[in-house]
Amino acid sequence: MANDKEPEDAPPKRSSKLSLIIGLVLALAGAGGGFYAVQSGLLFGGDSQAESGEDGYDTSKMARMTNLPDVVFVPVEPIVISLSGQGGHLRFRAQLEVQSGYQSEVETLMPRVVDVLNNYLRALEVEDLANTSSLSRLRAQMLRRVQIVTGGGRVNDLLIMEFVLN
Repeated sequence: MANDKEPEDAPPKRSSKLSLIIGLVLALAGAGGGFYAVQSGLLFGGDSQAESGEDGYDTSKMARMTNLPDVVFVPVEPIVISLSGQGGHLRFRAQLEVQSGYQSEVETLMPRVVDVLNNYLRALEVEDLANTSSLSRLRAQMLRRVQIVTGGGRVNDLLIMEFVLN
């Protein structure tokens, strides 16, 4: 027997365009609100709404610039080292970031600093220098040795000005 009942009338399908439009509007509103929150500094502690002075310069950045630390940069004599094995050379030049009150003490100890750096660099192999991340490791090792030689708190940082393998 055939089923004589016809399917009940289903409710008419509404177009999904309305829900698509509502979703799009809400997404744009959320994106705009998120952008505003980040730009205004409500999220992530941003400082992008800087105060401008009469001349249009950002006064908060100028205030930060005037509060620079009281440091001087003491140059280290350039060092040229013959690398063992492949016969190449390493040219090294650096500067030490020093608290200004300790400048004369660090300059007095500079021959000892050069000796420590020279001995450390001579002990390196070419393979130690081949890795791209090796410079940051070498810098940290050299800074630690310099800080031991000069005493605590005198040298803040070692800035590598030239590091050339020939």
